[in-house]
Amino acid sequence: MSATDQPRRPLVLGLTGSIGMGKSATAAMFAARGVPVHDSDAAVHALYGPGGAAARAIGAAFPGSLTSEGGVDRPALRAAVLGDSEKLARLEAIVHPLVQAESRAFLARNAGAPLVVLDIPLLFETGADARCDAVLVVTAPPEIQRARVLARPGMTEDAFEAIRAKQMPDAEKRPRADYVIDTSRGFEHAEAEVGRIVEELTTQAISSA
Repeated sequence: MSATDQPRRPLVLGLTGSIGMGKSATAAMFAARGVPVHDSDAAVHALYGPGGAAARAIGAAFPGSLTSEGGVDRPALRAAVLGDSEKLARLEAIVHPLVQAESRAFLARNAGAPLVVLDIPLLFETGADARCDAVLVVTAPPEIQRARVLARPGMTEDAFEAIRAKQMPDAEKRPRADYVIDTSRGFEHAEAEVGRIVEELTTQAISSA
């Protein structure tokens, strides 16, 4: 097969941002424009559900972390690994390869698309940016981030700080990005920026095919 006969692969945009920065809302804007989006959080949710590929392994590694239906009891699991780097590493060793496999399957399903988005909260932390052609970081001022997160049901200051501790600081993410969207500037601004990025990257993908 010659180089010109090779099947085109999508241009991959990695989407990331710290908790409370508006990543999920931004991902929905890409999806609304017809761009296939792989949500790694949704993939984890499915893996944690009854019969999910991760549930049995997590139950074996963390006794008491399963519900009576056989899915992962997320609050119990969170309590088990909170503040324990060894247990967190054990959990990540179970989950990350499964999520990466889901991501590869997603890319295969959407091989004909010019552009796809990988929505990954820990994009830089897990080295997943190496699998992307470009990276978009969503950001917001710290006070807005905090207010958004603490407004979530069941969220506490301790849980917020524990989540932030395992995420790369926003100030380190932004310089590593190809694109940055400040979601504190409002929905219309974010929509316009998403539209600009989609147009630019789709044009790039098509022209290089």
